[in-house]
Order: sequence, then C-alpha cells, then structure tokens
Amino acid sequence: MSTYILMKILESAPGRYDRGIRILTLGKLDEAYDRLTSHIRRGQAVLDLGCGTGALTLRAAQKGAKVKGIDVNAQMLEIAQRRAIEAHLARNIELCEMGVAELGSEKAESYNVVMSGLCFSELTDDELTYALKEVRRLLKPDGLLLVADEARPESTSKRILNWLIRFPLVAITYLMSQTTTHAVKNLPARVEEAGLSIESVRLSKMGNFIELVGRKPGGGSK
Repeated sequence: MSTYILMKILESAPGRYDRGIRILTLGKLDEAYDRLTSHIRRGQAVLDLGCGTGALTLRAAQKGAKVKGIDVNAQMLEIAQRRAIEAHLARNIELCEMGVAELGSEKAESYNVVMSGLCFSELTDDELTYALKEVRRLLKPDGLLLVADEARPESTSKRILNWLIRFPLVAITYLMSQTTTHAVKNLPARVEEAGLSIESVRLSKMGNFIELVGRKPGGGSK
C-alpha cells in the first residue's frame, strides 16, 4: 500500500498522523528511519527536509545531533515542537516553516547530514532536481544524504501491480486534498547526477520503497 498517499490523507488530521502511519506501515517506516539515523553521530549538524511531526528529527536529536527541521505544514511543526519539548530535546532542535524552494537561504557546507523521509515524493521533477543540487551545496565534504521514500519499481510487472494498488488511493487523495503523488523514479541516478556518490540502497520486495544513503565527495569540492 502507498505510504505517501495514505500519509497525505492523514495530513488532514495531523493529530492522528503518527499513529496512523505506524498502523498503515506495520512499523516498517519506523525501522527504515532507525536504520537511516544510525549513521548520525553526536555533535553533527543535521537538516531534515519535510520533517512533518518530527519522526526523523527527534531520532537525530536523541543521538546528540543539532537538528533543523523544515516543513510547509504549520500544524505538523506544532506537533513536532510539542514532541521535542516532551522528549526534553527542544534545545537540540530548530523547527522552521519553509519549503525546499527556500533552501538557497541556507549557508553552504553547513550540515554534516541532510535527511528526507517521505518528502522527495511530494516534489515535482524540477523541485527534486533543485533540492538535490541544494543538498550537495549545503553538505560539508564527506557529508551524508539519508532518504526514505516511495520509489517507482523497475520491472514492468511490479510497476503494473503497484499502479493497481495506488490508483484508487491516488483518486481518494486527490478528492480529499487536491494533491497527487509522484513516486520517485531513478532516485540513485538522480542523486549521482547531483554530484553525490551512492553509499547504499535498500529496496522493498515490491521495489516501491527505497532507503538510500549518499555522500558528498571529500576535499571541499563544490
């Protein structure tokens, strides 16, 4: 089932978002986020794109990182702020209402890690190209990009099956929120085109969900 599509439906009721995502993904998204944030170290500067209610943000802060989470949904950010306070992590977290189009305001090479959970699939093709270009600019040399998101299956049979599963959910989502979905196609290639190397890729059995770790080349090149 499409996590992103169901996520968009749940965004209409942010207070139920976290519980709904856990149920709908059978805990698999939590596992993916745990694997990704295992790469984060104490004292690192981390940027979380489309942070939502702070699932990745809080995990990174718990590891002792200084995290900036950005999202265009003010209600999601309110929940993330409340969760940060309840977890006694607020001093390690900065939350900002902004989108990837505003990343140009961030200082170059200011983050050790940029992470994105179910954000890239919300972007248009041009927005994704811009976001990845900015990610490379914002990362310090040897910095990491950590991504968990919906992907487009490579095999024709899996694409057909995935489409059959997604189609009714796409229709429901559009009726409820007037938004559609864009499962990321060829993400590893897009990341490499942006000038980052691929450290690891983990795909679901259906090939419709990807966990990716990318790295900016060392030596301070831009």
